[in-house]
Amino acid sequence: MSIHQRLQALNIKLPPVSVPAAAYLPYVQTGNLVFISGHIAKKDGVAWVGQLGTNMDTETGKLAAKSVAIDLLGTLSAACGDDLHRVKRIVKVMSLVNSSPTFTEQHIVTNGCSEVLAHIMGEAGTHARSAFGVAQLPMGACVEIELIAELH
Repeated sequence: MSIHQRLQALNIKLPPVSVPAAAYLPYVQTGNLVFISGHIAKKDGVAWVGQLGTNMDTETGKLAAKSVAIDLLGTLSAACGDDLHRVKRIVKVMSLVNSSPTFTEQHIVTNGCSEVLAHIMGEAGTHARSAFGVAQLPMGACVEIELIAELH
């Protein structure tokens, strides 16, 4: 099954690239690598606000991370000239989870993103990864994720 077919089967339409909220680019390509800037979780078009371990549970955080994966793929698609088949590999994902000091399931929250990337991109979507708990994120978002991809 192609990437396009997987997206259709999941009824996922990739969003356009979001306009940066500060002084940065949504992505930068150097050589065969594309660096996608951090994307915050959004719900109904606005920041998905919450802190894991305070007012949000792990499963909700995982859903937020899934939403970030779809936004990241939209930006990656734009970086590839709307052809995700140019992606040789998603190399690395870095996830920041807005967490209380006692929350320790950042890795499970981040699985929401990792699972979507692997499901849609196949083996090319499997990646190295880091997941960190942080005290706060822009606009109070619960999750922010960035990625690095290698292109053919």
